[in-house]
Amino acid sequence: MIIVGVDGSRTGLEAVGWAADEAALRRTPLTVAHAVARWVYEESDGRYAEIRHWLREGANTVLIAAEDRVRREHPDVEVTSELLPGDPRTALINASEGAELLVVGSRGVGGVRGLLVGSVAHGVVAHARTDVVLVHELPRPPRGEVVVGVDGSACGLRALDFAFAEAERRGTRLRAVQAWAWPQLTGFEPADSESEQNALRTLQGLVAGRRERHPGVDVVAEVVHGHPVEVLKEAAARADLLVVGSRGHGQLAGMIIGSISQALLHHAPCPLAVVRH
Repeated sequence: MIIVGVDGSRTGLEAVGWAADEAALRRTPLTVAHAVARWVYEESDGRYAEIRHWLREGANTVLIAAEDRVRREHPDVEVTSELLPGDPRTALINASEGAELLVVGSRGVGGVRGLLVGSVAHGVVAHARTDVVLVHELPRPPRGEVVVGVDGSACGLRALDFAFAEAERRGTRLRAVQAWAWPQLTGFEPADSESEQNALRTLQGLVAGRRERHPGVDVVAEVVHGHPVEVLKEAAARADLLVVGSRGHGQLAGMIIGSISQALLHHAPCPLAVVRH
């Protein structure tokens, strides 16, 4: 099952569109979820019954619009809707327990102008109990490529597995990218050619082991000079989906989401999948 969070915003509906496409590719049910305050969720005839009724009607309108989009674009997808009580972050995180994937829009209703990622999206990506896809807007037309950032960490290897599966479902090329540079006080400077070739051979070895399980996927493996955020942002400019691990090498103990993944929440030029270990 895939869960997509909606709130009536444009990016929320874009997330619904992406989630519907993904549910069709995976042949799995889709749940459209919307969170409201607990006092709105709970039925009662108290002092604020009329306001509660009005807010619930608005919530149902949001869910109906999302379901209508799914049925219009993918009539074969089994879709249901669910009203969740409580804070949207906590509600969606709890709902993601046992789901294959959680999909959210980057900014919702009431987001602060100028922020690329809203507090709900950021909180969900950081704490969800499954893989998360963050949707800014859908590439139109499709670009025919999935890009994955690889760094050899456990999360990075799982991101590579996720990306292979996505490329196979979509029938698109997979570009596996590793950023390679030595950190210097003045910035990132290119590593020597021997180190770069060793890195490329390692990356090709990781790709080769997975290509056997996905023989139909056309794969490009490349090592690119530069900071990982800039390298992946540039590669994803030509992609339908960018895939990264939630935490890579060198992350501080206790960090929930790594600095590279966190930066890409704000700068990815296409839907971003953050894969858990």
